[in-house]
Amino acid sequence: MSYYSKKSILITGAGSGLGRGMALQMARKGGHIIGWDLQANALESLMAELKQDGGHDHLGFICDVSDNAAVSTTAEDVKKAVGTPDIVINNAGVVSGKRFLECSEQEIVRTMGVNTMALFWTVKAFLPDMIARNAGHLVTVASAGGLVGVAKLADYCASKFAAVGFDESIRAELKQTAPQVKTTIICPYYINTGMFDGVKTRFPWLLPILDERYTVSRMVAAIERRRPRLILPPLVFTIPLLRLLPVAVFDWTANFLGINVSMADFKGRHMNAEKD
Repeated sequence: MSYYSKKSILITGAGSGLGRGMALQMARKGGHIIGWDLQANALESLMAELKQDGGHDHLGFICDVSDNAAVSTTAEDVKKAVGTPDIVINNAGVVSGKRFLECSEQEIVRTMGVNTMALFWTVKAFLPDMIARNAGHLVTVASAGGLVGVAKLADYCASKFAAVGFDESIRAELKQTAPQVKTTIICPYYINTGMFDGVKTRFPWLLPILDERYTVSRMVAAIERRRPRLILPPLVFTIPLLRLLPVAVFDWTANFLGINVSMADFKGRHMNAEKD
C-alpha cells in the first residue's frame, strides 16, 4: 500500500507546476488532496482534473499564504472539513529575478511573505495537532538557491536560505518533542516549469535545467520514503564542501560553472503567484 493511501495532503501553490504535478501523482497513489492557491482558475482546473481522474473527496481553497490571517482562517476551514492534514507541503513561492537594487519594496516584501513567512504561518496552523498525535509530515520546497547565493536572486535566495534553516530547526525540535512527525526539505536547481523561463546553464551535463515531470516524481518518491532531504542534481551536494574553500576560490568556482550569469536572460513569471 502506498504511503499516500487515504492520507490527507495539503499542498500550497497547488494550481500549476510542481504543486499540480504532486497533487495529481499523490492522488493517483490514493491521497486526498487539499489544494491551496491564490489563482482561482488554476485551482478550479486542478480540482476538475482530479475529479476526472476519479477523485471526489479532494478540496480546493483560495488562500494568500503570505497573509497570516488568511492562512489561519483557511486552516480552520480545512480542519472543520477534514481535520488536520497528514502531510503539509509548503510549495508556493515567487521570484522577482532582478538585481537587488532594481527590486521594489513591494517585490521584496512579497518574496519574503510567500517564500518564507508563509512557512511559519502554515506550520503554526497545523503543527500543534501533529505534535499532539505524534504523527504527520511537513515538507518544504526550497531551492538550490537556498544553498548558494546567485546574482539577480538576492531576495529569492535570502528567502530560500531561510526556508532551509527553518526546516533544519523544526527537524531538531521535533526529534525532541514528537519524533514521529517527519520533515522533508527539497532543494532543486532550476526547473522548466515556467517560473524560471529564460535561465541558462553553462554545463547541462553537470547542472541541467531539471525536467518538471522527473522532478515531481523524485519529490513524490522522497516524501513517500520520508527522506529528510532531497537535493537535485547531484552536483549541488558539493556546495557545503566548496564552502570550505577560500571565498575567492568559491566565487571563482560559481562563476566558472555559470551560476552567476544563469539569470541573465530570465523572463519567468515576474512575481506571479508561483506553483513552482
